[in-house]
Amino acid sequence: MQFLLAFVVAGPLVGAVAALLPAPPGLKGKSPEQAVLRHGVTVTGAILAAAVVLAVGFDHDAPSRFQATTDISWIQALNVRIHLGIDGISLPLLLMTALLFFLCALYSYFKLPAGPSAKAFVALLLVLESGTLATFAVLDLLLFFLAFEMVLIPMYFLIARWGGAQRQAAAWKFILYTLLGSVVMLLGLLLIGLNSGTFDMVALASDNGRELSHTTQVLAVLAIGIGLAVKTPMWPLHSWLPDAHTAAPTVGSVLLAGVLLKMGTYGFVRILLPATPDGMATFAPYLGAFAAVGIVYGSLACLALARKGNKGDLKRLIAYSSVGHMGFVLLGIASMTPTGVNGALFANVAHGLITGLLFFLVGALKDRYGTADLDTLAGATGAALYGRAPRFGALLAFAAIASLGLPGLAGFWGEMLALFGAFDPADGLSRPAFLTYMSVGAFGTLLTAAYLLIVVRRVCMGDPKAARESAAAPVVLADIQRYEYAAWTPLVALTLLAGLWPAVLLGLTDPAVQKLLAGGNS
Repeated sequence: MQFLLAFVVAGPLVGAVAALLPAPPGLKGKSPEQAVLRHGVTVTGAILAAAVVLAVGFDHDAPSRFQATTDISWIQALNVRIHLGIDGISLPLLLMTALLFFLCALYSYFKLPAGPSAKAFVALLLVLESGTLATFAVLDLLLFFLAFEMVLIPMYFLIARWGGAQRQAAAWKFILYTLLGSVVMLLGLLLIGLNSGTFDMVALASDNGRELSHTTQVLAVLAIGIGLAVKTPMWPLHSWLPDAHTAAPTVGSVLLAGVLLKMGTYGFVRILLPATPDGMATFAPYLGAFAAVGIVYGSLACLALARKGNKGDLKRLIAYSSVGHMGFVLLGIASMTPTGVNGALFANVAHGLITGLLFFLVGALKDRYGTADLDTLAGATGAALYGRAPRFGALLAFAAIASLGLPGLAGFWGEMLALFGAFDPADGLSRPAFLTYMSVGAFGTLLTAAYLLIVVRRVCMGDPKAARESAAAPVVLADIQRYEYAAWTPLVALTLLAGLWPAVLLGLTDPAVQKLLAGGNS
């Protein structure tokens, strides 16, 4: 188990180095480009297989205990250790990350985005995978920061070199926002580590802030929270996200929404809730307020983009929807209750599956039409996907309905539990304030349903004949291809599984959350 977790974290880095080397004789395939793309699929597939074996070997009777741990001294002067481990909170995120990278590598094998080099693309993808997996596996504050930062450069180049229009500006905005947030976050992490005498996240969780004064906790939460809020992203620190999603290649958007946004909220749960409970209690009402505003703001922005005549970009619309969905995650965390935090973790996984699928679909739609502009896609009567590409249209409608939180699909449980957490927040928090946030969040669910149903009506419905004759639409619109089935079916299946059987996920997270909020005591 120790070896498997170390392999999951470090394996992609070794694969990234190998991707830059010449392919061995007999493995070159039809071209060097095909060989390196096959290498990417193989490495990400091996990492996914190792993660699945890790999950099978995980002791599901003790999900609150860290398992597959490695603890090696690294920098003795600072008491920094190479400390790895997983529990019921990190295991689902680790599995989802490994799955999404494999699906992206598989999709890229058949649909490589236009760019300078397939070798560089695969190497960057694998470095990005290693950084994200490490973020969910490390148990040392400084290692967490290094893993957190490790993803920035690969994602910058994926946007800047393989993205679409305005990619350079979007990439610079992404890197500047996240780097500035990270500088502040590092100060907060150092403040905790130096004042408590340890950077070990397990020891800090067990101590539950007893070694830190109230002022130290407040300053640490403020500093670390800003860095995590930028990555989440939380309104009003979200403005880098729509530009990055709009410019990124399809797989870049999938990974940005499905994995990178989860790193910020994971930091709130793994570091701030257990290590600085008094500081979190001080800022929880403000975090809840920002979350509630973000839910409504994201939905209103999507409604504006979905309206006819507004030239709304579908990728940009889904990016703004992520601001709203992550608002529910932050609201659950702000409640500081087991119900709310479990809802936040569930919503994290659900958002990764559903929004990842949505970005895959919109990217494929853009490839077919040459644009993601909603007015161009819909034309005069609608794009009529139901009539022209029925399986594609049905899958897009499924993803949209899952995103709006239909009961029986994964999107429902996380948002509902987050609202329940706000209904009865932790002791010491203002219940009237959180009831207000809950009401605003519930209103946001109605706005979410409104804009997603408008998108479905405009893109999936309409007159097929008029859509074919429209000058803006191609004469022939291909339905789902075999490689697309392979890349998208697992996301559909897991969205159904998590929606119909939520205990699969909640059975892992709940004991770990209970222990985390109890100060490391089961």
